[in-house]
Amino acid sequence: MILRIIIISFLSGMLWANNSYPGSFLLHKTMDDTLSVQNELKSNVITEIRLQGDSTVWLGTGQGLSVLRDSVSVIAMDTLTLVGGSEVVLNDGIAAIAVFGEKLFCAGATDDGDTPVGAGFYMTDAALDEHVVWSYYPQPVDEVGDSLVPYAGRIFRALPVTTDHANVTYDATFTDDYIWTTSWAGGLRRLDLSSGSEWDRVPLPKDSQRFLITCADSAYTDDGAGNEILNNFYLNPRDPRDSGNHNHKAFSVVGYGDTIWVGTANGINRGILGSGGCVDWEHYSFPEDGLSGNFVVSVAYQNWQGERTIWAATLNAEDPGEERGLSYSVDDNVWSIVPELQGERVYNVHTSGSYVFAGAESGLWISPDVGKTWAKYPPAIDTTYLATDEILSQSVFAVNIDTRDYYGRPVLWMGTLDGLGRSSDLNAGNWTIYRTDYLGVYAYPNPFSPNIHHVMGEDGYVRFHTGDVASYVIEMAVYNFAMERVYRLSFDRRHANAGALKWNGRDMNGRQVDNGVYFVNLNYSESANQSPSDHWLKLIIVK
Repeated sequence: MILRIIIISFLSGMLWANNSYPGSFLLHKTMDDTLSVQNELKSNVITEIRLQGDSTVWLGTGQGLSVLRDSVSVIAMDTLTLVGGSEVVLNDGIAAIAVFGEKLFCAGATDDGDTPVGAGFYMTDAALDEHVVWSYYPQPVDEVGDSLVPYAGRIFRALPVTTDHANVTYDATFTDDYIWTTSWAGGLRRLDLSSGSEWDRVPLPKDSQRFLITCADSAYTDDGAGNEILNNFYLNPRDPRDSGNHNHKAFSVVGYGDTIWVGTANGINRGILGSGGCVDWEHYSFPEDGLSGNFVVSVAYQNWQGERTIWAATLNAEDPGEERGLSYSVDDNVWSIVPELQGERVYNVHTSGSYVFAGAESGLWISPDVGKTWAKYPPAIDTTYLATDEILSQSVFAVNIDTRDYYGRPVLWMGTLDGLGRSSDLNAGNWTIYRTDYLGVYAYPNPFSPNIHHVMGEDGYVRFHTGDVASYVIEMAVYNFAMERVYRLSFDRRHANAGALKWNGRDMNGRQVDNGVYFVNLNYSESANQSPSDHWLKLIIVK
């Protein structure tokens, strides 16, 4: 039975150029409602990983916000206490998380069955408290008449965005005075941390503009009614065929000092903050500036030995020649493309010291030397003796490096479609895997499609959960509806790289089995003083 279907369009990896609109990615979790939850991770889809304090790890998942305050326990933040004492249930997908000191921001995402919908923001100034109190902000939208927008003591003209549909917040970042957010329809917005209660719109250059200057007096004209209005500017996130600008559709953001970088559907923008909150922008795009593509879905900042590097993960948008990949600029000069990642769908970029990590559709990539050389990690397998677990997903959505004293050495965190992985070293030699876990014996997912679920290379896999196992060897046999055996496996848990107990939906001759109902027998003992016994499952295969 389907417990939850989350639509998060940013994860789709697909831009439909005719509509200039990100496609939807359906994240299914299939289990039996009658099973009781053993741990509190409610979804295996991990979209965000943020570190805070001495040991806290925040997780954005396909079904809400979770947190680890130690290295063991995953706590689901099911119910949040709001300022004033009321409580709210949070089970939306989490599309963005940002931390700054003890402040924490997270953005929710849901859908109406077809279109992604922004579910608003939750923010707290004391995220490390034992009992966290949150402020809630509805997804920012404009009134129909909001065509003149206050900005840094002046005004600019804009098309009002009056709906939370196609208005999901995909990224957020803190600077000293603001928190900045990006969304498809809503564009770039910010909240003044000292006094603000409204999410103010921020102008970005039009597609045709290299620069947008908003801090100079000469950039404004008196409209005769006492208002200073930004010259020759109209913020419009519609498509260019409707007189709009792709550069007003924002997706990624990172800030440091007085600088803010914003990735859009038409490249990337560097902003320098001026007095009163104005921003002067420079706009870089394909093909003029060397970006691999114009759709910039992730931005990261790296400062190593006095050299500043900006990383931009791109998708191909509308122009011929654009491609997926990873681009970078050193000290804000020319942009270059990482050749090892040309054509790769990169979801997330993270830096730490000289290290650069790229979470991609094909796996997790690492560069230890500021992008000079690259290698891809092997699949994540728990190699602990008698462990039977691995991450059955090539796609990596989130990555973070934990250099805090809590672990005594750098630790690698990785978020995937199939759970959270933690490696005890940067070589990723050993993994601890956190996943939604239920009591009992079951197959996941069920129904199972070998063409869609847990695809690794040429095959997709169904995983078998056993609960307690005392046997070294698990005997597995798969039968069709006529009780003819189509597959068998002797699974030895003593092998260091045994991985998960799984099946790729193929018979003993390597042919994919037909659609239908199958019966799986797992033979093993549950305790040392028991003989092996049969454990039967019913599995539905739908290709």
